[in-house]
Amino acid sequence: MLSLLAQFEEYFGPLRVFHSLTFRTIGAAVCAALIGFLIGPKLITRLRVLKFGQHYDDDRTGDLAHRFDKKNTPTMGGLLIFAAVFGSSVLWAAPNIWVCVALFVYAALTAVGFRDDYLKVVRKSRNGLSSREKIIWQTLITVLALAALLWHPVSAVKIRELWVPFVKHPVVASLPIAALFIFVYLWLVGFSNAINLTDGLDGLAIGCTISVALVYGILAYAAGNIIISDYLLISYVPGTGELTVLCGALVGAGLAFLWYNSHPAEVFMGDTGSLAIGGLLGLIAFMVQQPLTLVIVGGVFVWEAVSVIIQVGYFKYTKRQSPTGEGKRFFLMAPIHHHFQKQGWPETKVVLRFWVLSLICALAGLGTLKLR
Repeated sequence: MLSLLAQFEEYFGPLRVFHSLTFRTIGAAVCAALIGFLIGPKLITRLRVLKFGQHYDDDRTGDLAHRFDKKNTPTMGGLLIFAAVFGSSVLWAAPNIWVCVALFVYAALTAVGFRDDYLKVVRKSRNGLSSREKIIWQTLITVLALAALLWHPVSAVKIRELWVPFVKHPVVASLPIAALFIFVYLWLVGFSNAINLTDGLDGLAIGCTISVALVYGILAYAAGNIIISDYLLISYVPGTGELTVLCGALVGAGLAFLWYNSHPAEVFMGDTGSLAIGGLLGLIAFMVQQPLTLVIVGGVFVWEAVSVIIQVGYFKYTKRQSPTGEGKRFFLMAPIHHHFQKQGWPETKVVLRFWVLSLICALAGLGTLKLR
């Protein structure tokens, strides 16, 4: 919206600064952080009054629930992130097909995540939304997002290209629509679940999200700049530079949320945040033609999800092989951050070390830009 002010530069010269993508990205980050800091205390207080606290099941968390008492900490903190990101993006980003679809997916998945959290903390439903209902909503959101991208002439061709790291040409110039849907759906759902699994310690998920958002802000800037994309031998996608503003807003909102989510946490993001952020990052990765790079950049999220898959798979395998029908666990507890807690690591040490790993993964992801 503020980008429109650049049209009046002939009347007031300094307004030309709103042409600058860098300026608007910084403005979006600062604005999002301010929104987060302003609404944070009121939102947390309101959630506490409504008793929207996280509920733990003793059979699933064991002694960790006792050691790390989080029972009365309110959840649905993803509302804070959403308000900051959405409000700041609308204000600072120039509207185009990429930004509009990204914000639609983010808002829709926030609504689904909120519904899931509401059922858990208010209706005291252990599992929240049923898997079937969640799949239906995620499928519908993916279909609508792809329909818009395939309908619009600016995005119709580019969204069907498939690029992979280390290769300077698309490996598939035009993906079949069915294959494109499957890829996008898996990324939206996969990274939503991965961030949800990572959101088990104070500050862990949002800290790793900030580093991923920073990298994809850079990737979006490069993809939307014809000179930089040509130099780096990556796909030039006109208009995706505006996603840099959205990523900047996510960084600012993430920093504000981390203020309240750092140990000891005053609020958790819940599915309201993790479901939507994972879907947003997964979609942006496709929009800037860097979907597989997200596996590298979001390495911590991927490893958290893989640890659960290994744990469940190993338990079922050993249960079938055991004459007594008792399964064994590969890790002391999954997701893997709880494994290190079981080994006696303090929560803050686990979080800080995972942040370091996330930063290393982010730098590794950026390094793929020069290896073509």
